[in-house]
Parts: sequence; structure tokens; C-alpha cells
Amino acid sequence: MNKMPKKFWEDRDWAFKNYSSLMNKYKNEWVAIVDKKVVASGALGRVEEKAKKKTGRRHIPVLFIEGGGNVYKN
Repeated sequence: MNKMPKKFWEDRDWAFKNYSSLMNKYKNEWVAIVDKKVVASGALGRVEEKAKKKTGRRHIPVLFIEGGGNVYKN
């Protein structure tokens, strides 16, 4: 089993703590976080690849920043 590095969890936690700020700029977008910064945003498949190429990191937290107007059905 591949254990996620500590930096991954730190970046993920930073994203959750700063979610409301991220909503102001990245509403309804996927974002990749590295070193407590957004390094890529956009469509899901491309965000992670862009971030990996940019940073050389293998494990990068990617989150969807909701705009608050999304409706989900079961």
C-alpha cells in the first residue's frame, strides 16, 4: 500500500481551511494544491496532470470548489 506523504495532507488541510477564499476565485472548478497554493485549475483530468508537470510531485490533492448552486440527485 502506498502511503500518502505528509505534504499531501498538509496541502489538503490548507485547502479545506481556506475553502471560502478559494470559492471567490475558483467557483465550480477543480483545483490542485501544492505548497499551500493553487498550482492548476480547470477540468478534472487536466488539473492533476498540469500540476504534476508543473511541480514534479506525484501525490497532489485535487478538490472541486463548489459555487453553492449545485443540485445533486440520488
